[in-house]
Amino acid sequence: MKKRCLVIIAAAALALAATAGPALAAKELRIGFIAPMTGFFAAIGKDMANGFKMYLAQNKSMMGPVKVKFILEDSTGKPSVNRQKAIKLIRRDKVHMFVGGLLASTGYALGAVADRFKTLYISPVPAGDDMTQRKPPKYFLRSGFTSSQNSHPLADYAYDQGYRRIVMIGADYAFGYETLGGFQRQFERRGGKIIKKIWAKLGAKDFGPYLPQIPKDADAIMALMVGPMSLAFPKQFRAAGFKMPMLGGVTSADEFVLPSMGDEAIGYVTSAQYSAALTTDKNKAFVKEYQSRYGKMASYYSETTYTTGQWIRDALEKVKWNPDDTAGFIREFKKIRITAVRGPLYIDSHGNVVQNSYVRKVQRVSGDRLGLGVKSNSLWNIVIKTYPAVSQFYKQTPEEFLKQPVYSKSFPGCKYCK
Repeated sequence: MKKRCLVIIAAAALALAATAGPALAAKELRIGFIAPMTGFFAAIGKDMANGFKMYLAQNKSMMGPVKVKFILEDSTGKPSVNRQKAIKLIRRDKVHMFVGGLLASTGYALGAVADRFKTLYISPVPAGDDMTQRKPPKYFLRSGFTSSQNSHPLADYAYDQGYRRIVMIGADYAFGYETLGGFQRQFERRGGKIIKKIWAKLGAKDFGPYLPQIPKDADAIMALMVGPMSLAFPKQFRAAGFKMPMLGGVTSADEFVLPSMGDEAIGYVTSAQYSAALTTDKNKAFVKEYQSRYGKMASYYSETTYTTGQWIRDALEKVKWNPDDTAGFIREFKKIRITAVRGPLYIDSHGNVVQNSYVRKVQRVSGDRLGLGVKSNSLWNIVIKTYPAVSQFYKQTPEEFLKQPVYSKSFPGCKYCK
């Protein structure tokens, strides 16, 4: 009798294990992460990966009851390699979603892969305007921003400072066109004039060919630089004797490059959805831990990937921790309002993040500002004005905004250029 009971119990246990097996297997969320870990943009890629990894480390690689398998792939910064890595993650690693990309062109390429394979792509950094405007992929979510989003309020700020004639210089690719295009459109709407547009080769380190083109009678210069360009431009601009105020886009003086800049950056006014100088408790804790873990100041690249981790976790909870419910995940992700490190966030009707836009001014601060472990006498992006709840359409309705073409090298035209 005892032997028969043991047999029955063993059989029941085997049956339970058989039925529980798939359920247990479903409790793993496989996330692919694509970033440039080598090549020209490698340092940026490491900032991106570190932000997401810090979120996972804080939560012991768990999102609720779900274990996260994090698979990092090196894109080398090339759109074609991004596509290859995304396809590898989908086919070989069977990821539920993939996150990452850097350049706007990369975002468009990854969006196409997502739709082809019906696998979710979440974009924390690629900021191509049309991904949440005229050409949105179906299997796509954005946790970052659009290229022109912060430029619209910066144009208002510039006009309110009394600037009326501005020259623009930017990296010669989509992010540059869209960032400066948004600034130009809003600045001229207010009554200002863009008197010169200069496009520098992406990755340029020598601005000698471009500096002579800058009109010396402009009220200010608006620059959009990325990567090492951000270090080279202000140094060479000031060395050439230009005294006019400098304005810039998100990446022109981000915390990613700020620690490597010198006094030439002091006074640089830029706009972004994040500043490491924010004095909220959430940001102070984030900056302090990031500094402790990685020995450097947190940047928008690390903040946005960290926040992406938080957003994924909250959406996963809404679908009852089921990683296979892609449609439900997308639906719930778009509904969630979160208080992130950078401030309050929610998704608009077209899929972009509505968030604060901070006008920041580079200042050198003596001592360990706020006791966060950042070395004394560092440069900081001090927030001098906040534009709350800025959408990608700014002060226009979506219908009004979308009647115009996407910002490009030729739009808006330069009707006041000399």
